[in-house]
Order: sequence, then structure tokens, then C-alpha cells
Amino acid sequence: MSTDVSGMIECRPGARIWGVDDEDSVWVSAIDLIVLNTGNAYDALACLFGVRNSFGFRPLAEGRGLPVDASDEVRATFAGYGGADAGVHGATWITGEELAGADWDETDSSGTRSRRAVAGDASYWRPTWEVMRTLGGLHGAENVRLVVWFH
Repeated sequence: MSTDVSGMIECRPGARIWGVDDEDSVWVSAIDLIVLNTGNAYDALACLFGVRNSFGFRPLAEGRGLPVDASDEVRATFAGYGGADAGVHGATWITGEELAGADWDETDSSGTRSRRAVAGDASYWRPTWEVMRTLGGLHGAENVRLVVWFH
């Protein structure tokens, strides 16, 4: 059985202007991953999210669940996949700030695959990272996140 990734990039446009605690600083959906064609290479899913991690990567964002403050569109899209009751598993998220600070040269347990090689800018994940960097430049990297789940 294969594992596919779905999700959305969200941002908090008001946070940079009014602060993260302002009532208008809510997360809003920016773009669905289906538009960005991330693929489902298992080594990338392993190093980023710990899914199918037979490679021995130290995942960047494993098992965090759906954010409690997720946007309405993320919640609706997640529910459209059936949510946790219909085989959706491993929901998690990562901010642009965390991605920028990640060690992209860290390797899997065999020392042969780096995070950069399997999920960096030369991989199918490049469009996702470009969108996140663009939104981070506008709103701050800490106010941009990728929310994903697996099915």
C-alpha cells in the first residue's frame, strides 16, 4: 500500500503588522500542495515528517498533529479526506522559520542520503519551498507553515 501526502501552506498575514496575539492574526490558507506537485518520494517524507522512515532520518517535524489554530480551509480539506476516522494519519506541520534553520546536509542512518538531496531545492519539493520563502519574505518565516497529512 502506498502513502500519499496532502496538505496546504498557510500564513498569518496580520501577525507581522499587529502581533501574533491580535484577534486578526489568524492563519489563512495560501495554496494546496496538489497544485505544487510535491510527489511522494518516501525518503523525502521520511526526512521531513518521519513517515515511512526506514531510511533512519531524524525527521524535522514528526507527529505534531493538525494545528489547533489551523485555518478553516485546512480543517475542511482535512475533513474532506475523511480526517482521522478514514485512514488519514500522521498529520503534522512545520514553519518556514524551522525549515530555514534546518541542517539540510544531515544524512540518513546510512550516511548516503542528505536531507538536501531528497527534499531540497533540487527535488519535487522546490516549488513548495519557493512559495514558503516568498510568503515568509512578506509575512515573516515564523508566520508561514506547511500543514500535511498522509493517506
